Amino acid sequence: MNVKLPRWLPIGLAALFSLYHLLLAAVSLDMPTHAGPVVVTMVLYAIATALVLYPTKSRNLTLPVWMACVALAVAVILPLVVASQLDPHRTGGNGYATWYVAAVGTLMVIVSTRRRHGFAWFGVGFLVVHSVIWSGNFAELASLGVVGSVSWVGISHALQATLARASRDTREFIRAEQEAADWQAAQEAHVNERQFRLLQTGRTARPMLQRIVATGGDLSPEERQECLNLEGAIRDEIRGRRLLSDDVRREVMAARRRGTIVSLLDEGGIDDLDDVELERVHRELADAIRDAAADRLIIRTVSAGSEYAVTVVGLSSEDLESSALGSSTAADDDFDDEDEDDGEDEVSLWLQIPRSKVASEHVDA
Repeated sequence: MNVKLPRWLPIGLAALFSLYHLLLAAVSLDMPTHAGPVVVTMVLYAIATALVLYPTKSRNLTLPVWMACVALAVAVILPLVVASQLDPHRTGGNGYATWYVAAVGTLMVIVSTRRRHGFAWFGVGFLVVHSVIWSGNFAELASLGVVGSVSWVGISHALQATLARASRDTREFIRAEQEAADWQAAQEAHVNERQFRLLQTGRTARPMLQRIVATGGDLSPEERQECLNLEGAIRDEIRGRRLLSDDVRREVMAARRRGTIVSLLDEGGIDDLDDVELERVHRELADAIRDAAADRLIIRTVSAGSEYAVTVVGLSSEDLESSALGSSTAADDDFDDEDEDDGEDEVSLWLQIPRSKVASEHVDA
């Protein structure tokens, strides 16, 4: 559960504490020798407090260096000016006239909370040294409230460090959780893909395997040719991937049974297409295979940056006998060999299927 406090709440509390110190200073103006310098320090303290409490629009809590310098300067000025107007050996003490001690502590706590710990420690450190010199006695630190100011800065620093470490650990846990979720999703995708491929392969090859078992392997030439066609279909499931749909599978098998060598290669160029565009590409590809009159069809995806999704190349050869004998397997064993022109093939079909419907309609027009 993530609990967030409104930004105005801590700012408002700090402002109330600072206003309380100014109120104490106002009610004790009769204690200093001269009230004028004290009033000036009150104004400086109010300006410095408002400056360090001013909410920034960004989420960055870190106080700008120049603001921290201003706050530190005020933290040094307050003891020097106010204490100079007080008598450290006054009978009964100075009462609320030593308001500057708590004021410096509050100001430095705000600076420390805004991740400028060095400035905060320097401010309260100067307060300690000045108070010892001014009072002439270490024992007076507690009665003046210096110990409390130092303690609050220490608590603020410790809390800030703890929160920063907790935030860092939380980010690491979130990143680890995301990596674990990605790994699990990838594993589930692999399992689903494997199961789909096995199911598709079984559906394609089971009838022929049953036929082989029934005949003891004594197949007719037509059945042997059908085995080669089925082997090519199984290879398509591995190499073709997103190029395949039920219509494309059916037209590819029909083309192989007509004696056409068909090779499909999906290199990931259409992985970013949505279902509608992918269905259109499959439909146009199935129509192209159905209407093709070529001895060899080479179908491959185009890189993702192109305006086209799939390229279909049809090659015709005068050597029809070689085309009939090697209807699928020989050509599928090495896809790169299919792209080599042996000098007898000529391009009878060149088709590029656009990636989008708008581009497709423009091409048709």
